[in-house]
Amino acid sequence: MFANKTLLITGGTGTFGNAVLRRFLATEINEIRVFSRDEKKQDDMRKEFANPKLRFYIGDVRTESSLRDAMAGVDYVFHAAALKQVPSCEFFPVEALRTNALGTENVLNEAIHADVERVIVLSTDKAVYPINAMGISKAMMEKIAIAKSRVAGTKPTICVTRYGNVMASRGSVIPLFINQIQTGKPLTVTDPAMTRFMMSIDDAVNLVLYAFQNGQPGDTFVQKAASATIDTVARAVKKLLKAEAPVNVIGTRHGEKLYETLLTREELISAQDLGGYFRVGADNRDLNYALYFSEGKQDVSRREDYNSHNVPLADVNAMCDLLVKLDCMQKAMRGEKIEV
Repeated sequence: MFANKTLLITGGTGTFGNAVLRRFLATEINEIRVFSRDEKKQDDMRKEFANPKLRFYIGDVRTESSLRDAMAGVDYVFHAAALKQVPSCEFFPVEALRTNALGTENVLNEAIHADVERVIVLSTDKAVYPINAMGISKAMMEKIAIAKSRVAGTKPTICVTRYGNVMASRGSVIPLFINQIQTGKPLTVTDPAMTRFMMSIDDAVNLVLYAFQNGQPGDTFVQKAASATIDTVARAVKKLLKAEAPVNVIGTRHGEKLYETLLTREELISAQDLGGYFRVGADNRDLNYALYFSEGKQDVSRREDYNSHNVPLADVNAMCDLLVKLDCMQKAMRGEKIEV
């Protein structure tokens, strides 16, 4: 499906971008363009992959003009650029807005002008019932993407993917736990009862590809995933590394949620269950409110949302089975140092 095509990844030096490169550089894809602000990470990536299909563009999604050259001649866009750290966004909410929401509008405007075929916008569970600045900015990003899909139609086809915690991604807790064990420190747990969906980075790439292959304008896709408490994650890491490290409960951080929600109950009413995925179609009603809102939906008040608290929770053994597949865990079990 990518043969002889050109793909642009915004925020392409991150965990997701690296996973896409490993998946596709060996295929018949014509070119992958990495767009990001960080010249050092781009240089590291250039040396690591050393592949003529790879092109690098320095720029910022906040600046629409910096996207123009990168977007010229592109067939597909995976929009992953974002400010993702919850505490940082809490202290600098306007910066989160500028990158996550207004930056997305810039990407979509340039994609429309460049006649791009398909755009997949990467979102997060934190956009659902948002309580922090990061989530609010991502919720606005989703609204912008769906609104643009109404304007663009099928040129480009704009879809949203929404996923929760990606195991071992940058800044996540699993590499932190490994590093703390390796350096003889206690494991720092915010709330042992806190739950998170457990997705691998390959799961995240698969979700984007599923949306790419099956999405209609304005669709939002969610992948079903396993869930576990942070206490279970900590105990599984200790078990695999045969460690007896103590655990310090440090309390919930700025803007942190007790559990992840991937679909609201309102969305579940209209969601299509596709087996391993949910698809939520765009609400394409117009501003003639009276045509749509004279009667409500009684089912909404009787439904629950889809969250990491109300799905079956993995136990320590099941969590170990997930962890041993991670590159950082395999390295740690071989005695290699894991940096965070």
